[in-house]
Amino acid sequence: MDTQLARVSLANLPTPLEHLPRLSKLLGVELWIKRDDLTGLATGGNKTRKLEFLIADALEQQVDCVITAGGSQSNHCRQTAAAAAKFGLECHLVLGGETQPPLGNLLLDQILGAQIHWVAKTERNNKMQQLAQQLQGEGRRPYVIPIGGSNAIGAVGYVQAFVELQQQLDAASIAIDHIYFPTSSGGTQAGLVLGAKAAGFAGSLTAVSIDVEPNDQAFLDEVSDVANQAAAMLGLSHRVAPADLQMDFDHLGGGYGVVGQLEREAIRLMAETEGVLLGPVYSGRGFGALVDRIRSGQIAAGERVLYWHTGDESALHAYSAEVLAESESN
Repeated sequence: MDTQLARVSLANLPTPLEHLPRLSKLLGVELWIKRDDLTGLATGGNKTRKLEFLIADALEQQVDCVITAGGSQSNHCRQTAAAAAKFGLECHLVLGGETQPPLGNLLLDQILGAQIHWVAKTERNNKMQQLAQQLQGEGRRPYVIPIGGSNAIGAVGYVQAFVELQQQLDAASIAIDHIYFPTSSGGTQAGLVLGAKAAGFAGSLTAVSIDVEPNDQAFLDEVSDVANQAAAMLGLSHRVAPADLQMDFDHLGGGYGVVGQLEREAIRLMAETEGVLLGPVYSGRGFGALVDRIRSGQIAAGERVLYWHTGDESALHAYSAEVLAESESN
């Protein structure tokens, strides 16, 4: 798919599409993985695809600094800091919570030169706007990137990503029945659902909720709106309705960033059978939900299933106690 939108080069693309033979045998399905943990920007992850378009838009506006927000172990913030460094832009990160030790992504944020601003989680959006106004008053030219890079410009990166995947599947003569991936701010989901429509994908896409509560209509409406704005940008006739968004709300566990048995088992299962690292917040929970669906029979034996790895394993170091809790108790 061609687009006239400005784009910079940040990611190593296409990311690999890999078969997982040992897990396939163990779980009784044909399991594949899309390795967006290998995009390559400051250890990689899904936000790199979004930032190719967001940073390009910022540069077109001749800004000199970027502002974004997330949690203390935000993968989006880490990748934004890296992208800003690559293009000589000052980076301000508004993180929810209280000051924490420099571990995991937070360590990388600081190494990458980002300026950290701690606020209450509920105040992150307000703080970004206040910070933008402050910087403008100092003669700076800031560019605000929403949490997760989840707007229409960012979602374009995942429309392109799905087309990339479909090309890989076609080249290998593979038809996937189900795709699973984690969702939180919704931009990746918006792009993937629109991309699936554009590519004529016949299988199902299920987004595993990381922190979205069941029946959150405002979230579904927002994801649909972002997808449709992206469609307009790309000149696509396809439109996404809230009813098109297939969600898994059954694996919220203890909430955002809380590692439980589901996440621990998923991380160990993937690592010990395939040598692939999952993260404690997103990819561990998303893959854990998929494993549960397979074991419960909701995904039939022999079906072809793809897990889209969005890349948050760099946060593992900050969650070592939680990830290792089970083994230490045995």
